[in-house]
Amino acid sequence: MKLSGHDALDRQVGEALATRRIKLPRRVVERPLRQVGRRVLIALAVLVSTALIVWVDRSGYHDNADGKVDLLDAFYYATVTLSTTGYGDIVPYSDTARLTNILVITPLRVLFLIILVGTTLEVLTERTREEFRLKRWRTQLRDHTVVIGFGTKGRSAIQTLCATGLKKEQIVVVDPSAKVIEAANADGFVGVVGDGTRSDVLLRAELQRARQIVIATQRDDTAVLVTLTARQLNRGAKIVAAVREEENAPLLKQSGADAVITSASAAGRLLGLSVLSPSAGTVMEDLIQQGSGLDLIERPVRKPEVGKSVRDVEDLVVTVKRGHRLLGYDNPEASPLQATDRLIAIVRVSAASGVTP
Repeated sequence: MKLSGHDALDRQVGEALATRRIKLPRRVVERPLRQVGRRVLIALAVLVSTALIVWVDRSGYHDNADGKVDLLDAFYYATVTLSTTGYGDIVPYSDTARLTNILVITPLRVLFLIILVGTTLEVLTERTREEFRLKRWRTQLRDHTVVIGFGTKGRSAIQTLCATGLKKEQIVVVDPSAKVIEAANADGFVGVVGDGTRSDVLLRAELQRARQIVIATQRDDTAVLVTLTARQLNRGAKIVAAVREEENAPLLKQSGADAVITSASAAGRLLGLSVLSPSAGTVMEDLIQQGSGLDLIERPVRKPEVGKSVRDVEDLVVTVKRGHRLLGYDNPEASPLQATDRLIAIVRVSAASGVTP
């Protein structure tokens, strides 16, 4: 269907507005006052240099007022020349002075004008650079992770993902708060400002090309709507969602979530376990925190392990994933191990560093 002129214009305006809602991590730049101070110093240096050049060759200049050029006249000439005012009361008349004006003072005048309009040029350059970075980001982004909600749960999920080796460039954060997205940018993540229940917001995060999606919203009803929208946009991505109430977990799975974590129940169970056995609670917390002490990981079966018993594996295997089935370590069907199996095991951090999940 061919768009009319007004439709095409509206579409371009909409895309431009949407682009402004995507915030890439900013590079470290100078503070505004420091930038202004640096420009003022450069401008003064150009002014002083021009005045000294005129004063050194003052015999080649003529002042219509008294016929001679002193140091004050040199600074006066430099000021009106660099600012392109040019009153004409002081003029170069010797060949040397005129050649100096052509080869030296004119380039200095151009440099002085560039410094004066430097703020405008910097804004235009920064906008062009930002658009280029955004286009390159869209082109290179594939099989990334979209985290919807940058609260406590979202931050913890990202920390765990980064501890397993996922690069920050492969994570996109979606949150309705602009301040929260600024905090995500400060941590090095790309952020999208907007409501995660809207498909246009998720499309800005390139969710349709994501490999995994983490839903960590504050409300359970919001998590359901986000899950429905995300699954509609991406049928093959792995979706993991968090809910507060356990009774809402089946609804999340019906909406398309592959795994649902009940945050309130999980915290409650950990509290209860810590009351009954503080040491067991400490071990469980250690397993949850990726990159410290013991880690709970999922990895494929290695070639030397094929055909062996679960108990013969070097790592402490908890569960064997075979197809869509989860077999406990004590299940007779778990052994011998098959090449297509995946192992959920407990390993030490040093050992986990060489494991590909």
